Amino acid sequence: MNLTEIMKKRKGIRSYSGEPIPEEKLEQILLAGTLAPTSRNLKPCQFHLIRDKKILNQLSAAKKSGAAFVKDADAVIIVSADSAKSDTWIEDSSIAMTYMMLAAEEQNVGCCWVQIHLRKSESGEDAEEIVRKTAEIPSEYRIVGFLSLGNKK
Repeated sequence: MNLTEIMKKRKGIRSYSGEPIPEEKLEQILLAGTLAPTSRNLKPCQFHLIRDKKILNQLSAAKKSGAAFVKDADAVIIVSADSAKSDTWIEDSSIAMTYMMLAAEEQNVGCCWVQIHLRKSESGEDAEEIVRKTAEIPSEYRIVGFLSLGNKK
């Protein structure tokens, strides 16, 4: 597939087969995130691959709605960015997530962007703080969202 075909085919996938994603596919998706351009090439983003089902369950409840399906994912990639390093952390993170979404489609892996920045949990707690605590991400790192990943049904 060429890039245009990948972009036309790509869509958010919230339902997964339950089969594990091969490591080499996850590596390609993560590589795409590292290849994403950033403002002034500062590269403030970090990528946190989560496959632990207990953590996936916690992440599925991080915001009031729109993340419940994460508990059934095979993996999540949390994109965090050092806000002290770059004032364009939102844009840099968003570009990296987009690159990874396109790579997931190329690998025939279903994915869905889960927005975390400016969202609240059912109890009113800041979703970004919940994700930060759950994944043990330092406080100077901000989180736009994460990608839920799983093999397509």
